[in-house]
Amino acid sequence: MHPFAVIALVLILARVVTELWLSGLNQRHVRERANEVPPVLRGIIDVAMYRRSVEYTLAKSRFGDIVNVFDTAVLIAVLFSCLLPWAFGKFSGSFGTSILAMAGFLFVAGIASTILDLPFAWYVQFKIEERFGFNTTTMKTWIVDRIKALLLALLLGYPLLVLVLKLIEWTRPNWWLWAAAVVIVFQLLLLLIAPAIIMPLFNKFTPLPEGELRQRLFALAQRTHFPTRSIEVMDGSKRSRHSNAFFTGLGRFRKIVLFDTLIAQLAEPELESVVAHEIGHYKKRHVIKMLSVSIAGVVVAFAAIAWLARQQWFYRAFGFAYQGGFAAANVVPAILLFALLAETISFWFSPLLHVWSRRFEYEADAFACGAMGETQSLIQALRALTKNNLSNLTPHPLYSSFYYSHPTLLERERALRIAV
Repeated sequence: MHPFAVIALVLILARVVTELWLSGLNQRHVRERANEVPPVLRGIIDVAMYRRSVEYTLAKSRFGDIVNVFDTAVLIAVLFSCLLPWAFGKFSGSFGTSILAMAGFLFVAGIASTILDLPFAWYVQFKIEERFGFNTTTMKTWIVDRIKALLLALLLGYPLLVLVLKLIEWTRPNWWLWAAAVVIVFQLLLLLIAPAIIMPLFNKFTPLPEGELRQRLFALAQRTHFPTRSIEVMDGSKRSRHSNAFFTGLGRFRKIVLFDTLIAQLAEPELESVVAHEIGHYKKRHVIKMLSVSIAGVVVAFAAIAWLARQQWFYRAFGFAYQGGFAAANVVPAILLFALLAETISFWFSPLLHVWSRRFEYEADAFACGAMGETQSLIQALRALTKNNLSNLTPHPLYSSFYYSHPTLLERERALRIAV
């Protein structure tokens, strides 16, 4: 085996072993606290609900371990069995090495990965979510959603791949800069048009009805100087009883969205505090900051691909013949291999990103309490959301550092009470 292939294999195994160890650590931590509500949580959640949240956490975690092992086994088989070079050779032998064909190869590889994940996604939706009373979707809706997603990928993703590969031949050594710019512009356009065009393909959005809640939320937007054209309700209950709120879009397309399940679960002051939290993300420029990190990530990714595409050892490590040059067919293997290895590398950086993300949540919470003039509404909303979504109330700190982009309920309450 090529030395770099050995390094890649060690990194993949190190990642999956660490993930399974963290999962086991968290499961033991949760089970040790399963029989009695921790003192700090008493009065916030009753025993029955607490035990149910424990069962839900453990069920998801155990199944997640199975999926993780399967995905890793498939990744190792694909990378180190010469399957990719064989498939690439067969595909290019049948369809040629034109840009359209090479974009098709990348697209088919992505679809193959999605197909492998479908049984697990089905099990989560119709077994685990069903068991705990969250699933409200039908098999028809589930299938139609995936067909729509496939058609969107074909309509939007395939042309983007074609353009990126065309840039390789057009701009040659600087192709990665142009490709990164195109992908970034594409992402920004999606943010702009998604609320008006893409999201309504999956969910129904209706204006929040006239009444006290609408007046309250528009008054909140006005006094916080949050420019929004509409507050809409999304039929989240069509697929799940989980609840959420968010704002989406850019510029004149920006709007606040509430799940219908959220409206059913929270009182009006609590709903106002949740929306205030989301406005806090906007006012504190968290969206822009996260978008900037995403843009930087795109640039770094394309720079890495361009560098790897010039390394003979990288191709040979995974069984590809190195051709060199700026033909699309010579760069496509590097793009695919990078995509397959990226998660193994990014996993180790996730605690750093989550520290940043959790800080944003604390800042948005503080903003919401300032906008509300009190903390109790947000605290009650967070408690209700935690209970209704059966969130893990006692994750192991090391596990949460790798996987939690939001602080736990207790961490957020503690921060809010200190800030008062």
